[in-house]
Amino acid sequence: MLPLTAVAELTNDSLLGLGVRTRPAYDGSASQVEELVPLIRYLGQPWFVRSTLGVLEGGARLELAPGLYAGAQLSYEPGRQTSESDFLERHGVASIGRGAAVGLHLEWDHSFGPMPVSLLGRVRRHTNADLGTQVDLRLSAGVLRSGAVSAGVFTQTTWADTKSVSAFFGITPQQSATTGLPAFSAASGWLSVSFGLLWSVDLGRNWVALGNLEARRQQGDAAHSPLSERVWNHSASAGLAYRF
Repeated sequence: MLPLTAVAELTNDSLLGLGVRTRPAYDGSASQVEELVPLIRYLGQPWFVRSTLGVLEGGARLELAPGLYAGAQLSYEPGRQTSESDFLERHGVASIGRGAAVGLHLEWDHSFGPMPVSLLGRVRRHTNADLGTQVDLRLSAGVLRSGAVSAGVFTQTTWADTKSVSAFFGITPQQSATTGLPAFSAASGWLSVSFGLLWSVDLGRNWVALGNLEARRQQGDAAHSPLSERVWNHSASAGLAYRF
């Protein structure tokens, strides 16, 4: 179950729902996967849980100043499943198991007139030390509110350390011998950058339909890895949530 991003990230409303999503089997894959995804957002004092900022995560946060929050979180990490990719199955590339990461985040929410803006910086260190650490920087902005319809845009970039890039995109000589792919040494650097559109439609006092479209481009060694079939990927989602 992977998170569903929606214009909900530009509000403080509590939400609970379910959606469908199409996504690449892994960043750089030519195979697409369709799945059910949870939509959840609850921002308490101090506890929170959400799936609306690109990661399914929960933890605690404190308000340092009006609109400025710092916190710690435990997040779900989907790994990489061989069975979801024709390319990985054809070459016998091993799966990377699902797991969790612990981390810290700093978030700033503000409104410039009628336009809400959210800026999030987040560090995630995998509980499996061999899978390393990633750092996300995400900026979202609301650009339309017309009756029941809302829309926004977002961009996110991710940096990863050598362990993380090597685990997902490197190929050791031993792996090369079994998969038939050329050996590839991957180092730390920018992993990806993405751009997207967020939308929501109020269906009444408590119900809202929402979803997103996202294009993501591989960066650095991830883009040059023999495991990356393409440098651009896309994903899309739509769901229904109850606002409480």
